[in-house]
Parts: sequence; structure tokens; C-alpha cells
Amino acid sequence: MANTFKLEVITASELFYSGEIEMVVVRTLLGEEGFMAGHSWACKLLDTGVMRIQESEEKDVKWAAISKGYIDVKDYVVVYTDLAERAEDIDVEDAEKDKAEAESYISINESNCNTDADVEKLAQARAKLKWAEARLKVAESLK
Repeated sequence: MANTFKLEVITASELFYSGEIEMVVVRTLLGEEGFMAGHSWACKLLDTGVMRIQESEEKDVKWAAISKGYIDVKDYVVVYTDLAERAEDIDVEDAEKDKAEAESYISINESNCNTDADVEKLAQARAKLKWAEARLKVAESLK
């Protein structure tokens, strides 16, 4: 039996995941990082992206899209994130629509940021695009 540890993923509205796992991989601000039992203690900021969970004694990896947050690694691991969505819960049409809308907004407005409000709207469109891309990548994992 592989070494395991407890993982909890907590969003603003729910305990999204709780279980004994062998490994979790998340996108930090420095890129993808994996955490296994016995990892040195750490607290890292997360970027919007894909989270992969290898559960104890399971062959298949569970995929989820997560938004920004942070991961707290001790003898157990807690991921705090605003949003999380399981692969099987993703509405692909909705994610594709969000991606297209965000790409369109960015292409039209990227060179026309004249006010702080314009810059903020562009940042929101980029965040929407990143979230849609993460959701689509996670949905692909089911194929």
C-alpha cells in the first residue's frame, strides 16, 4: 500500500472533496506542482487550472477545475479555492460559449484600455477565459 494522506478541498460554498489520497497535482503561480505524503510543509498560491487527485488504491485519476486560491501542505493537505468543478459536472457547451465570449472581448478591447475600468474589465475577461479553458481541459479527461 502506498503512503497516503488526507486531502480536503474547500470552496466558498462547500467541502468539495475529502478523502485519503496518494497524490494531488495543482497549478501554483510557479507552474504545476505535485504533493505526496511526507512532502515538506508549504503554503502556496494557486492559479486557475486543473487539479488531479490520485486516490488511494484507485487506478483512475480524478480531475477537477479550480480557480485561484491556496494550498496548505502539512501532515495533511487543504486546498482553499473560490470555485471547483468536477469533470462530470462540467457543461461543455457553456464552457465553450464562455471561452468564445472572453476571446472576443479580449481581441476587441485589448488595445483600447484607456481607463481603470477598462483594465478591470479586460482582467475579468482574461480570468473568464482561463476558467473556461480549465473547465474544457478537465472535461476532456472523461474522453
